[in-house]
Amino acid sequence: MPGLFDDLRWRGLIAHSTDPAALQDDLDQRSIRFYLGCDPTAPSLHVGNLLQLITVQRLQAAGHTPFLLVGGSTGLIGDPRLTAERGLNPVDQVQAWVERIKVQVAPYIDFDGPNPGRLVNNYDWTHQVTVLDFLRDIGQHFSISRMLAREVVRARLESGISYTEFSYVLLQSYDYLVLHRDHGVSLQTGGSDQFGNITAGVDLIRRVTGHHCHGLATPLVTKADGSKYGKTAGQAVWLDPALTSPYAFHQFFLNAEDAMVVDYLKLFTRRDRDDITELARLTAEQPQLRAAQRALADDLTDLVHSQAERRQAALAAQAVFGRENLRRLTAATLAGIAQQLPSAPVATIDQLSVVEALAAVGLTRSKGEARRAVQEGGAYVNNQRVAEADQRLSADDWLPGGHIVLRRGKKTVGLLRLDPSPDSAPDPR
Repeated sequence: MPGLFDDLRWRGLIAHSTDPAALQDDLDQRSIRFYLGCDPTAPSLHVGNLLQLITVQRLQAAGHTPFLLVGGSTGLIGDPRLTAERGLNPVDQVQAWVERIKVQVAPYIDFDGPNPGRLVNNYDWTHQVTVLDFLRDIGQHFSISRMLAREVVRARLESGISYTEFSYVLLQSYDYLVLHRDHGVSLQTGGSDQFGNITAGVDLIRRVTGHHCHGLATPLVTKADGSKYGKTAGQAVWLDPALTSPYAFHQFFLNAEDAMVVDYLKLFTRRDRDDITELARLTAEQPQLRAAQRALADDLTDLVHSQAERRQAALAAQAVFGRENLRRLTAATLAGIAQQLPSAPVATIDQLSVVEALAAVGLTRSKGEARRAVQEGGAYVNNQRVAEADQRLSADDWLPGGHIVLRRGKKTVGLLRLDPSPDSAPDPR
């Protein structure tokens, strides 16, 4: 049976590492302490962070002790981006995000048992450090030439980079030093875009203590064309259900590209080699079944949300296209669908015709086109075919939470949303 390091390598989870042979020996032969840092630069983590959290689970399940660090201090600064300077978020907002993310990451680690995890906040050990002490004790170990050689710094030199972002690497390296010195942490994990910061921390520990520690970077989550997912790419899939509903989350993975889905199964799921090999075979031979996508979407929705939410999401995917009863969906699920599909607010449906509703939602370009859709038998209200062009909606059509599902043909779907605000009436033209 392969050891942990070989399993991580087979899954494609090792994008970069320091001294692979030494790291393999520590991961496979003994129990070590490791940490993952998450900066509160948004109100929620996203699927890129999810890969890190699942990696933490793998390491803890193999007997290693996790420290999850929420960056109350580094979140006030922000890791430099390749494109432009970050806007600094207000202190009170960052602290509120710290608390949200603490709650969000907690379910992914086991706080009991022989190697219980811990949650830590780097604000606890940085807010009392003076500038003079930091410059004398930490700054002396950082060469300006090495800092200038970092990819993100080189990319920003022409457009400009502030001293604030330029110095971020010192703060993250200091975190690793503190956790090593005070808690015996000897491995930092993170995404491959963090590997420069990780190795800087490894180097700082060596310079200050003489000890040799490890760094492990996982790959960024990308599409088949190499573009990445994440909040900076404008395609964030959030872990907070208020920002990305369980339905949208399930749909995201259900729509994974055939070229990437097996890689995603290896990266994100606990399925073993035999199971993934069989799903890869089905994807190659019968892609229309989307067996790998369903396994991926179901596993991750169970993990992030719950089995109940996954069942609702799967039911919703069937129901909106007429293959299940829409009235079995909860108000929250219908609200999630409304975030993903064309929708229009209405203050009331009194005297509102189906033709007007189809046009208001945008399922047809005009009321004339909507009328033709009804006459051709291709218009539906809550999966019931509309028989007459002058049919009007009624209070009985409301689904939980104030939603009505409209469909044109087999696949063009939208919703009306009950919204009592005065500007929510459909255009009568």
